[in-house]
Amino acid sequence: MGHYYTNEKNIQILIALLKKHGIRKVIASPGTTNMTFVGSIQYDPYFEIYSCVDERSAAYMACGLAAETGGPVVLTCTGATASRNYLPGLTEAFYRKLPLLAVTSTQIISKIGHNIAQVIDRSSTPKDVVKLSVTLPVVNDDDDFWDCEIKANKAILELKHYGGGPVHINLPTRYDKNFETKELPSVRFIDRITQSDKFPELPKGRIAIFIGSHCKMTKEQTLIIDEFCSAHNAVVFCDHTSGYKGKYRVMFSLATYQQGSPISRFVPDLLIHIGEISGDNTGYIINSKKIWRISEDGEIRDTYRKLQYIFEMPEEVFFKHFLMNVTQGDDSYLENCKKHLCQLNNKIPKLPFSNIWIAAQMANKLPENSVIHFGILNTLRSWNFFEIPHSVMSYSNVGGFGIDGDISALIGASLANKKKLYFGIVGDLAFFYDMNAIGNRQVCNNLRILLINNGKGVEFKNFNHPVAAFGKDADNFMAAAGHFGNKSQNLIKHYSQDLGFEYLCAKNKEEFEKIYRHFLMPEITDVPMLFEVFTNDYDESNALKLMMNLEQTLEGKTKTVVKQIIGDNGVKMIKKIIKNN
Repeated sequence: MGHYYTNEKNIQILIALLKKHGIRKVIASPGTTNMTFVGSIQYDPYFEIYSCVDERSAAYMACGLAAETGGPVVLTCTGATASRNYLPGLTEAFYRKLPLLAVTSTQIISKIGHNIAQVIDRSSTPKDVVKLSVTLPVVNDDDDFWDCEIKANKAILELKHYGGGPVHINLPTRYDKNFETKELPSVRFIDRITQSDKFPELPKGRIAIFIGSHCKMTKEQTLIIDEFCSAHNAVVFCDHTSGYKGKYRVMFSLATYQQGSPISRFVPDLLIHIGEISGDNTGYIINSKKIWRISEDGEIRDTYRKLQYIFEMPEEVFFKHFLMNVTQGDDSYLENCKKHLCQLNNKIPKLPFSNIWIAAQMANKLPENSVIHFGILNTLRSWNFFEIPHSVMSYSNVGGFGIDGDISALIGASLANKKKLYFGIVGDLAFFYDMNAIGNRQVCNNLRILLINNGKGVEFKNFNHPVAAFGKDADNFMAAAGHFGNKSQNLIKHYSQDLGFEYLCAKNKEEFEKIYRHFLMPEITDVPMLFEVFTNDYDESNALKLMMNLEQTLEGKTKTVVKQIIGDNGVKMIKKIIKNN
């Protein structure tokens, strides 16, 4: 047996991250289950290892060592009841905020509860023993690797978070006897930066801010973002949930959705991520080299698997720091992005009657200072292709990202200011899911609902959706076609009119163009409005396909042909080969 590292990937990842985070002191207790961990680190001169047979004593030794040195100490033990003996020492560490990392090795988690010797359940820990407990997965694929990497980073960072304290890692093993790995895998070191820490330097190259769904921004927040962008030649990529209306706002979905036109020349070297869940997870995020996240919660949220730092602070503090001693730059990045968007907009062909076509007609004509709520997926994506007036605030229920509650959220918002117009754009399944809401007796006349009725969940019938491969068979269950009157011409008409709404209807472009300006009139009318528009899944899918193929470059055509020949699995295999080389 060679004196190298175990072949078990989860243990390799943990060891590599301990080194990245500068943790070298270990107190080891004897056993078989932790042999792959101990057998790997004992030959690595980086680690400073001490032995203690009694786990209770080991934990108290770690308390003394951590208190004296001021740094973290790792504990490692085997399975069975060994970990239980850490509890007194970890309790001491918890109340003294000492950074002890208890690594308790275990057999495969699936064995718990089956009367297998030395297998105990560590999934629940007393509240005052450790700050955080995680179980690292056995690594079989890239998703497992990422999961293990994130959990290990999160656990290690918690050792010093909010004053510090003990943390627990449950480490499954398969008792691999091979210690043949000479080099640890390349792992991503994630660090948390607070206001009192030393800030990293901004990397050279293109810098962009991406804003997910965000609460309404103050003038001060917008101003500081604009000043940062001006100083660093940066842009702000947005969708309609960002809340940002500053000078550097770029609605780039139209560009990033292009299938045959790579946007590598616009992809940032650093992407600064603020806000929460977004409906616009497109190319400039996936391909950016590094991501820094700013959030006061300080939580690792590695949405795009590129996270390098989490800045636990208000956004204004971050941006102000990087404005110190900086002279004003140019706006070439912004100008290039806007120029590209303008070129794409000029290429938009005649679209079929669809949600996208409707958005194209209405987006720039929304009344000033109004509010608009979008249904998720098809509606939000369709409207993200087009800019709306800067005075119009826009929202979508992307938190839980479900179809329920769109109308209720819109009605709730409309109660806040009865002198302001509130628009809602929803599909038929989302509307019928929440239709009882418009029967509320407190619905105001400032409410206007645009219902796109295609008789099914049209998202599942779009050409690029995996369900579309089922063709008409998808209608039965996956796209849930034919419910709620099956595009009845009278159901919503009578329902809304009986509830006091003005009802409008269009079944084609000609009918729509005669009516929609009335729906958008800036004056608040005597009653709320409901505008029902009937489309079909074929036109909806075709419109999206046209919008995603406005531009074809040679590079894009080549990628499309290669993908057609080797398929998705072949593309994944090539990417993996490139990554490993």
